[in-house]
Amino acid sequence: MPLTLNDVKRIAELARIEVEPHEVEQVQAQLSGIFVLIEAMQAVNTDGVEPMSHAQDLTLRLREDEVTDTDQHSLFQTIAPRVEADLYLVPKVIE
Repeated sequence: MPLTLNDVKRIAELARIEVEPHEVEQVQAQLSGIFVLIEAMQAVNTDGVEPMSHAQDLTLRLREDEVTDTDQHSLFQTIAPRVEADLYLVPKVIE
């Protein structure tokens, strides 16, 4: 599906990209090239190809998810300017 000049202008507007009038045709050619590349990639037969999470076959070293910090909630609330029912009270900023 070829892009029209109006399509390019609309895409630029939606993407909040300023495209000068003399650049529209160049952008149209670049976007059309991208769409041709996408069509070529979609034409590749990927049956039997397992999706990968990374380009290289790597496995991450994982550690056990353990709590290492002690609960200091009450300590932090002692230095807070205002606390009520274990909640920090802050000034209202929106009317």
